[in-house]
Amino acid sequence: MSKASEVKSGNILRFNGELVSVEEFIHRTPGNLRAFYSARMRNVKTGKLVEYRFRTDEEVEIARVETNDYQYLYDDGDFFVIMDNATYEQFNVPKLLFGDSARFLKEGMNVIVAFESDEPIMAQAPSSVELVITYTEPAVKGDTSTNALKNATVETGVEIKVPLFINEGDKVKIDTKTGDYVERVKS
Repeated sequence: MSKASEVKSGNILRFNGELVSVEEFIHRTPGNLRAFYSARMRNVKTGKLVEYRFRTDEEVEIARVETNDYQYLYDDGDFFVIMDNATYEQFNVPKLLFGDSARFLKEGMNVIVAFESDEPIMAQAPSSVELVITYTEPAVKGDTSTNALKNATVETGVEIKVPLFINEGDKVKIDTKTGDYVERVKS
């Protein structure tokens, strides 16, 4: 157990039996009242925001979280199987930890996963990925209006919007957070 004064933004705490990530932790000394810490924390599993006031001498449990790079191997139902690049040990990580970016994962990509005592609590895909277009409609000649987009399917099976000049077989860069086309990648 640690004192509230030892907590910093970015720490993971075990708060009311749940793991929470500290987003903001501010020391406040209002006039002639006792000092306290105002905390804004986000539940790691549900994403719900929690606000709480800690007394300066209040005991808190700072969770020991290990974050590391892993290689995504394959999809296994509700889980992704990842491998530690150093020990070759494999782990099952729930897909929901990756959020919407999970649909852009391709075998062999590096991902970041945080574990708290052998339980995966957070996962993050790369901020952008390079994928090959497997299907798209050919562009209509003369349809060159500014910012015109068409549907295209990438190698992971996800449909995205791309500019008219993109063809099947082209490699494109995609933002995994928004799912938006970024640029064409030159081979």
